[in-house]
Amino acid sequence: MFHRIGDWDDAYANGVNIARGDAWPGVWVEASRAFRDKLAGGERARLDLSYGDAPRHRFDLFLPDGAPKGLVVFVHGGFWMKLDQTFLSHLAAGPLAHGHAVAMPTYTLCPDIRISGIVGEVARAVEAAAGMVEGPVRLAGHSAGGQLVTRMICADSPLPGAVRARIVNTVSISGLHDLRPLIRTKMNETLRLDAAEAAAQSPALLAPLPGARLVCWVGAAERSEFVRQNALLANIWTGLGAATLCVEEPDRHHFTIVDGLADPAHPLTTTLLTG
Repeated sequence: MFHRIGDWDDAYANGVNIARGDAWPGVWVEASRAFRDKLAGGERARLDLSYGDAPRHRFDLFLPDGAPKGLVVFVHGGFWMKLDQTFLSHLAAGPLAHGHAVAMPTYTLCPDIRISGIVGEVARAVEAAAGMVEGPVRLAGHSAGGQLVTRMICADSPLPGAVRARIVNTVSISGLHDLRPLIRTKMNETLRLDAAEAAAQSPALLAPLPGARLVCWVGAAERSEFVRQNALLANIWTGLGAATLCVEEPDRHHFTIVDGLADPAHPLTTTLLTG
């Protein structure tokens, strides 16, 4: 049986296709606030640090007990149009419990910037955070954040060579790796993607850095386009020399798929911290 997408907006619509989907991202807010308050009280949260001159050039840095073993940078999603670093602070709990510092940046949102500009901003945020924490760097990102972190390990990465060399693992969670389908959605009125930019900013159309290590992780209950996009990048980059892992986690949808990072024992956390 042939499969063809007739409604591109529905293909990438998460909340309306999830039971009680309108609860997100609100359900994250209180957990994130409580987490920040707890760590700030113990002087383990450095909030609203600057990595540039624009209003949203900010990141939060959470520190473990003792000297960090390394740095995790988590980049939020929101289709490059929504959210900021404060919505998912609690996801730092898993890596922190293993002794890793966690940086959570935000960035200028479309339509005030193009996606190519956001890629550059995230690179500056990663560089700034890496300058504050020694050791290996691990990247993770959700949805649009998955595209942003995988762009950091493409052959044309905007990161400085010294920072690239420190990246030992990247986890794209429900990542968007081929941006061309988004041109057909209504959200492109805000994203303003054209064919050239979509091609230039799609990790699935780019080569990985030599030695790249990539995990593509998605919820098995997600929209089929997110499942397809997840498998797509792992498949292509395997053929281009990267070490890849593709996971479809049962009983998880687009919003619950990130929950594993809050649990030190969850496979999402332990997989991120391997290597």
